[in-house]
Amino acid sequence: MVRVRVRQHVNPLSQKYQTPVIPPEWSKIYTNLQQPLHLDIGCGRGLFLWELAQLEPQWNFLGLEIREPLVKEANHWRDQQELTNLHYLFCNANTSIQPILESLPQGILKRVSIQFPDPWFKKYHQKRRVVQPELVDNLARYLAEGGEVFVQSDVKEVAIEMCNRFSGNSAFHRTQNDWLAENPLPVPTERERSTLEKGELVYRALFIK
Repeated sequence: MVRVRVRQHVNPLSQKYQTPVIPPEWSKIYTNLQQPLHLDIGCGRGLFLWELAQLEPQWNFLGLEIREPLVKEANHWRDQQELTNLHYLFCNANTSIQPILESLPQGILKRVSIQFPDPWFKKYHQKRRVVQPELVDNLARYLAEGGEVFVQSDVKEVAIEMCNRFSGNSAFHRTQNDWLAENPLPVPTERERSTLEKGELVYRALFIK
């Protein structure tokens, strides 16, 4: 894949990202709209979903990403592969998650992944992190019973905060108290691969609704 250059960090609190996205007509996006849906929040270049959509054709996949050039690039490669169970959407997940999820058929959201989100290390920037209580509340409302939320990060502080946010919502329970030793999904992200190749730790957790 030829890659476009984009800014690594985008401030989700900027005014330009506060208008909720207008969801597309999903029946024109997915060949079979009733298939279970996997939502990847902060999908980056989308390679993870691109691989997974080919591996699991019985699922639909939706990636949300705030950097528009990456979304355009990802949808281009989706079209090149003629994948009709995959779509990428340019939006700010925190302002757009509710209109997106309420526009989908009820009960099809079965799996959510949030992987290696921007850590925003400085304390006064941490409100920019993607996993905020409102996001968790919306996932609790729209995720199907028995649905899964998988989170992982190479920054322990960020992983702990994500886990605390989901554990703080009574709709979710964590599958185990310790970090998962393995990724339960069949495809790793690019960041996960590079982190493990450097011998660094990845902090993973799985929540069930």
